[in-house]
Amino acid sequence: MTAPRPGGRGVPPAATLGGHAARQLLRLGESTGLSTADTESYARTLVDALGPVALRPLDLPAPSRSFLSDDHTLVEFSVSCEPGAAPSLRVLIEPGAGEPDLAHNGRTGLRVLRDMGRRWGFTTGRLDELEDLFFPASPHGPLALWCALELRPGGVPKVKAYLNPAAAGPERAAKTVRKALKRLGHRQAFASLPDTDRHLFFALDLGDWAEPRAKVYLAHDDLSATQAGALCRMDGGPDPAEIEDCFRIAAGHDGASAPGGPEGDADGVPAGKDGAGPRIVRRPVQTCHAFTDTGAARPSGFTLYVPVRDHAPHDGEALVRAAALLGRYGLDPAPVLRAPAALTERRPEDGVGLVAYLGVAHQHGRPPRVTTYLSSEAYEVRPPAPAPAPAARRAGSPAVAVLSPAPQPAAPQPAVP
Repeated sequence: MTAPRPGGRGVPPAATLGGHAARQLLRLGESTGLSTADTESYARTLVDALGPVALRPLDLPAPSRSFLSDDHTLVEFSVSCEPGAAPSLRVLIEPGAGEPDLAHNGRTGLRVLRDMGRRWGFTTGRLDELEDLFFPASPHGPLALWCALELRPGGVPKVKAYLNPAAAGPERAAKTVRKALKRLGHRQAFASLPDTDRHLFFALDLGDWAEPRAKVYLAHDDLSATQAGALCRMDGGPDPAEIEDCFRIAAGHDGASAPGGPEGDADGVPAGKDGAGPRIVRRPVQTCHAFTDTGAARPSGFTLYVPVRDHAPHDGEALVRAAALLGRYGLDPAPVLRAPAALTERRPEDGVGLVAYLGVAHQHGRPPRVTTYLSSEAYEVRPPAPAPAPAARRAGSPAVAVLSPAPQPAAPQPAVP
């Protein structure tokens, strides 16, 4: 396990939301090879972006029922790996989650992003062009704005904004995505998207990107591996058999839903937890379709996201699948296997949800990239699922030694409203 590191300058006490998340970032930064100076700078950035809720004690409930994570923590980490490059650490934040409603949430998120632009010298012009579409006076949906930071050496991150297509109502989500793409010059893009059950997110790269992307995230309920293989629309993209194989590795089986169907509300938001014991909440598989060239009719990128936490009995198994997926592309699993110990003292087998999603991204001009998404678990640990009937391990899936600490007594988890 990575040894705990004291908080640096500007980091709140460990028993606060900001202190908890910042210390996780410090340990993750160390485990992925970032310098101490960079990780301390990024930890302060994280705290600043959270605003006043960074000082909120962890023995209080989460400040809002954020859609960002199962237990409503406002922070999610991820470790991204591709051939020939060092692992990349990212952090996803909901900067306005402490506000009283979605309208204020969105305005706060915009202010935080614009402050980042002034600090790091990038423009938010593309985002400003879309403000009326995604920030109406009375917004709908589970979120207003999320902000992702790709934490690069040197202390200046790459920045991404995630917006809600259903802000003007779920029935207008597709029209909002179509309008947003057209305003950004991608006039043929919407017609190239595959069928979907919901338009989940619209995302923009801001700042220092060689080819800034506009990205559309789609939800696909009850998806099979074969159906997943047919969803890529990029020219020269992965073969359907490759997508199917990645789906099966991450999900552990061919189908994407449990008997009885998915649980959750009409927006796809996971049903609330009542503390009564293990629950299986099946989220949709997601795809992302990235557009860079306004003259092209098809996407330049495709990503498949599988909610591994809904398909594995515990995080130990989820890490086995992450290692197998990395191994498929010849990538070293060590950075991902070290990550849980930087986030928690519990054993991976003692809960499920720390490893939230597994994603495989394809982009023109780049090798495939495998990303493992990690929950902060500031408020609650979801119990492991009941053990399924024994089944043979997938041929070729290696036995993985997960780098975890010795068992620790489970800490009491505050109730989630």
